[in-house]
Amino acid sequence: MIDPDTLRSMWERHADALSSPIRTFDLPAASLAFDDRAYQMGVINLSPDSSYRESICLSVSQALYRGRRMQLEGACLVDVGAESTGAMASAVRAEDQRSMLLPVVDALVDAGVPVSAETYQLEVAEEALLHGASVINLTGRPQGSDLYRAVARHQAGVIICYTAGEDARDDVDLPDRDRLVMDQLSYFRDQLDLALVAGAERIWIDPGFGFYNRLPDGPARVAYQIESMLQAFRFRVLGWPVCVTLPSPVAMFKEEVRSAETCFAVLALLSKANLLRSHEVARVQPIIETLSR
Repeated sequence: MIDPDTLRSMWERHADALSSPIRTFDLPAASLAFDDRAYQMGVINLSPDSSYRESICLSVSQALYRGRRMQLEGACLVDVGAESTGAMASAVRAEDQRSMLLPVVDALVDAGVPVSAETYQLEVAEEALLHGASVINLTGRPQGSDLYRAVARHQAGVIICYTAGEDARDDVDLPDRDRLVMDQLSYFRDQLDLALVAGAERIWIDPGFGFYNRLPDGPARVAYQIESMLQAFRFRVLGWPVCVTLPSPVAMFKEEVRSAETCFAVLALLSKANLLRSHEVARVQPIIETLSR
């Protein structure tokens, strides 16, 4: 149960993390600056396999419309992905990802919408940066520093996501709940070392709450996501802002699932998350504005 006693106990145990300062930075290509407060990143899914149907865009014009609308609704970034990370989704080859992703990146950038490209493929990330993406949402474990060097060359940002396997599609068990945060912190420290040596200076940390392929939608998954969301502040000890994806559990919200992200937005803000990745920008933005007053 989430109650004041539970929250106070957790905050007292990790008071050093709660009060840890984080770095601020800008994204020159997008004329954006980020400090220690909450921002929203909207989602466009180009894969028809994506589970969140309202976020799917199957043409450039649809993606452009959704991207511009989310920007007006309050998103500072729009995250575009060409492959679903769901357990039942089909894999998409890098060349096919590029053919789907790059025209959308071009259209959004031309319209003045700052773009984050979601991928774990180095060649896709490099092409997206060349086409004007301001951020790479890295949903896998990079092999070496090449991706971070590409990000640095373009003065872009990178969201470093934790995945239990090599990428978000790997059907790998997560560590035990008691061990998970420590494993995540260890992984992030290793990746931050690589990124900083490569020259990347604009970084978010993402604990990867959306990548629980071994946990089907239901009470166990929801409990895991709630506990994880409330502990997001613990990653502030790394000195970088924290990005979280807002869950949408159908099992709990049923026909009201499109309102689920507003619930998790409250938990994310209580945990001092800095970038909320959301499919429902219009519903979440009032929550951010209300709790920021």
